[in-house]
Amino acid sequence: MILEAISKNFFLYLSNNKLLDRLAKRFGTSFGADKIVGGETFSQAIPLIKQLNHDGLQVTVDHLGEFVESEAESRKRCQEGIETIQAIAHHQLNSEMSLKLTSLGLDISKELVMENMERILEEAEKYDITVTIDMEDSSRCEPTLEIYKALKEKHANLGTVIQSYLYRSNDYVDELQAYDPYLRLVKGAYKESGKVAFVDKQEVDANLKRLIEKNLLNGHYTAVGSHDDAIIDFTKKLVKEHGISKDQFEFQMLYGMRNQTQSDLVKEGYTVRVYLPYGEDWYGYFMRRLAERPANIAFAVKGMFKK
Repeated sequence: MILEAISKNFFLYLSNNKLLDRLAKRFGTSFGADKIVGGETFSQAIPLIKQLNHDGLQVTVDHLGEFVESEAESRKRCQEGIETIQAIAHHQLNSEMSLKLTSLGLDISKELVMENMERILEEAEKYDITVTIDMEDSSRCEPTLEIYKALKEKHANLGTVIQSYLYRSNDYVDELQAYDPYLRLVKGAYKESGKVAFVDKQEVDANLKRLIEKNLLNGHYTAVGSHDDAIIDFTKKLVKEHGISKDQFEFQMLYGMRNQTQSDLVKEGYTVRVYLPYGEDWYGYFMRRLAERPANIAFAVKGMFKK
């Protein structure tokens, strides 16, 4: 447990290193990241999405990148999101889209991020494509949820994420009940203070189970974002006990992780959605995945040396 904690803190520290981020962009995704990232452009990801769809898996794509510092860059990211939606429709891909509000100007102004989100959601509605707002670190959690609430009053095709490692996650789920929320429920992957987040893994897991149960029993669509067999089995048992339709929930897993489990769940008749990131800004995402599970480190190292 001590070594695991050290490993997690180490990779979370690396995820915020700007120098390593610049070097990563120079060398591309060949250092193992190409096994969990769909490419540096959406065009590179399209064949992967088609194969995943062929295998019975649904997809949500995420153009990696966050912490945009200029209005011009945020508008560029907005246009890229619109073009991604158009490409999903053009290629008839079974895919949703996920995005981070910091890539659309959250740290610049609320007016800017709202304008960008309105443009994206209006385009997504033309093609009946759902957009999910990813959750970031705890300092941006409440601003993100306020924007989600405001947008959800006008746009039905919108979801967001709640992280079970935060103490306030249960309150957040309660606050969102009036909005008929589509929630992706996850453990969380950012380095947080013990003042705002559970430190013990067992508490994080227990809280995730509570959130899954609450959102499902309240009748809202729930995406269970976990690779943990205990969480998956808990969800299966819960829906069976309460007669919850398989149309009310789905399992979500990261691209390149637990492939056999994904396939097995599809064969059992469950909806499985693969979170497929792409883009040049893959480094921070890659480091956070290594921090989540020690097994991912061996996975990545193997990928670096595989010919």
